[in-house]
Amino acid sequence: MFQIPVNVAFIGLPGGSEWIVLLIFGLLIFGKRLPDVGKSLGRSIVEFKKGLKGIEDDIEKAVEHDQKDMLPPPETPKRTETSEPVAHTNSGTSH
Repeated sequence: MFQIPVNVAFIGLPGGSEWIVLLIFGLLIFGKRLPDVGKSLGRSIVEFKKGLKGIEDDIEKAVEHDQKDMLPPPETPKRTETSEPVAHTNSGTSH
């Protein structure tokens, strides 16, 4: 069976000096194209966020629509009429 060497299994993220070497290497590769790469990356992130927002809105609309279908329509309060007349007293007036 295939075994992964122990020293390869515990490789972590690059340290501080390793990041600097990677940054210099990236600058040498991309050079003058780096601003264009940054713009493209920024546009991609914006489009991704717009797509996520659209999906969230669709989900919220679907949930609201399902909740409206599940809940019974609100009942209007019924007026009850009393058969007994209400006595009005007029204080201070006499007939």
